[in-house]
Formats: sequence, C-alpha cells, structure tokens
Amino acid sequence: MDITMRLAQQPEADELLGRSPLAALVGMLLDQQVPMEWAFSGPYTIARRMGADDLDAQAIAAQDPEAFAALLSQKPAVHRYPGSMAKRVQQLCAYLVEHYDGDAEGIWRGVGSGAELLERLKELPGFGEQKAQIFLALLGKQLGVRPKGWREAAGRYGEANVYRSAADITGPESLAKVRAHKQEMKAAAKAEKAAGEGKATKGGTGGR
Repeated sequence: MDITMRLAQQPEADELLGRSPLAALVGMLLDQQVPMEWAFSGPYTIARRMGADDLDAQAIAAQDPEAFAALLSQKPAVHRYPGSMAKRVQQLCAYLVEHYDGDAEGIWRGVGSGAELLERLKELPGFGEQKAQIFLALLGKQLGVRPKGWREAAGRYGEANVYRSAADITGPESLAKVRAHKQEMKAAAKAEKAAGEGKATKGGTGGR
C-alpha cells in the first residue's frame, strides 16, 4: 500500500499505518481508553523498539509475554494499560499466524462481501461489533478495500460525509470534529443514564 494516513498525526507513524495492514489493525486494537493519536502511534513505537521498520505477526506472537509487556511499558508507554494491551496484541498476532499465516491483509484479500468481512473482523481477538465496524469503515474509506455492501456492513460508521470515528480522520480538522462528536455522544449517554436513574428513584419513592 502507498496511502497517506493522518491518524497518528505523526509522519513516520502515519506512513507505517498507510503501508502496513498489520500496523493499521494493531492501531485499531489499541484505540480504546486513550487519545486516537496515542493509539495509532503505537504500531510505529512497537516496530521501532523491536528494531524493525514494520510489525511482524510471527515475531510478536513468539515474543516472551513478560518481555513484550516490558517493551510496551517503556516510557513513553504505548498505551495507558501497556501490560494488558501487550497481551491483546500478542493474542491478535497469534490468531493471524494460525488463521492467515501471519498476513493481516489476508483478512480482506478476495473477500466476497462487506458482511463476510465484518464477520472475519469480529472473529479477531479484541474486536467487538463496534471496533469491527469502525475498522471496516476505515478500510473502505481510506485503504480502498470496498467489497460489495461494505458501507451497509459498517453501519453508521460507513456513511459518507460524517465525523464519527477513526475512519473519518484525514487531518487535524477532521480529528477535532470526530473528538467533538465523541464528547457529544458521551454527554448524551451520561444524560440518558441520569434520567433513567431519576425515573427509578421516583418509581421507588412512589411505591413506598
């Protein structure tokens, strides 16, 4: 691949994401409970600390777990929870070795439909429905992987001209829009939870 990414907001890290399917996949895996730029810079940091210019699923899966956790924990840490994320990255790479010969691109190479690709992504360790849909949208919107029905399979994340996830980030401006959207969603969820608790309290009082 020769694609320009802007997810890490760091040239070397973004360059790796654009040419390495495994780096993009690992970045998506790391994208939770930390800022997106931090998560998507992780693959570059891991590769550099392993003395390589790309990630290798077989090499990562074969690492001693404690040594690999220590590698991710070095300052600056690859993630807020480097130990648990090191385990997840190794689980992902071990799965790729077992099912795709260590070739991350094998997940989507020659896939028949967006629905099939979504199911393959959901089978990956650490990828639930939402993460799988966001990565599917990222593949379609930025990496040119567009099997039939990919937008539908990606759900709301596959829609055009939206700023909902990592799939929609192409620079600082879109990053700010996606971050604002996430904050709005968190605020709405918090308000909904508070409203639900209020109703429950009123219901309990009325029953006494």
